[in-house]
Amino acid sequence: MFTQFKELVLSREQKRGLLVIAGAGLALGALFFTLSQGSASAEVTFPPLTPVTLAPTLPALIMVDVAGKVMHPGVYSLPSGSRAIDAIKAAGNKLAGVNTSDINLAHVLVDGEQIVVGAPQVSTPSAKGGKKSVPKGPISINSANQAQLESLPGIGPVMASRIITYRTKNGAFKALIDLRKVSGMGAAKFAEIQNLIRL
Repeated sequence: MFTQFKELVLSREQKRGLLVIAGAGLALGALFFTLSQGSASAEVTFPPLTPVTLAPTLPALIMVDVAGKVMHPGVYSLPSGSRAIDAIKAAGNKLAGVNTSDINLAHVLVDGEQIVVGAPQVSTPSAKGGKKSVPKGPISINSANQAQLESLPGIGPVMASRIITYRTKNGAFKALIDLRKVSGMGAAKFAEIQNLIRL
């Protein structure tokens, strides 16, 4: 005798309940599996880490033009942070009898700078108030002293002092136009001395 089965129809809520129960069972099974694996893996030891030594990075290079009375004038590549004395040594050092007192040998160089060794000395104003003579060579705004700056047309003691104070506080000028940042250095005054100065 055949038994007839009536088709079992589940409501939407019943189906959700079954899915929740099945999901919970799977989650518990996964949890027990993970815990059992964790206890086994806890015994695994790893080899000690070896320290990695990084190669020192090469310093950035700057290009400096060394001109004037040196053994080998030219453009030299020097490490960033080099000083004027390093550039002169790279050019084979100064010629015999050349005075370098007008160069700040401890001056930190910037890329594209020019150093002129043995540049003609400029004359300072006379005590009688005579006219200042125009310098024969360009004046370095990064290393010139008070008297040398005053030899430039339109630059008096006050402005020369301001230039020295500015570069002491802010570091070397990186471009001639930066001289305009000095208080009182107008466009007309800068244009008058632009061809008589260098970095």
